[in-house]
Amino acid sequence: MENNKRKLLTVVTEAALEATLIKDLDRLNAHGYTISDVRGKGSRGVRHADWDLNASIRVEVVCDAATAETIATHLQTHYYDNYAMIMFTSDIFVVRPEKF
Repeated sequence: MENNKRKLLTVVTEAALEATLIKDLDRLNAHGYTISDVRGKGSRGVRHADWDLNASIRVEVVCDAATAETIATHLQTHYYDNYAMIMFTSDIFVVRPEKF
């Protein structure tokens, strides 16, 4: 299973960033990603997603540890100061490692 170990990078942020984040992920060597619409409450208040400017997304990227670190560092440097955004990683094991 050691060859199947990957990182799951999860980013929860403002939906307004979606197109920009997709470009960043492609440029930073993410092989793929999943984006979901989400709702919740955090330090910047409640985000209901009842209008586009108040919507949030969750972006999930399965990748190796180096790619996860590169993406996280880039997002933190470029977006943390001006957008509602959190990130976290998890250690995971994938069934088809050649895809990631």
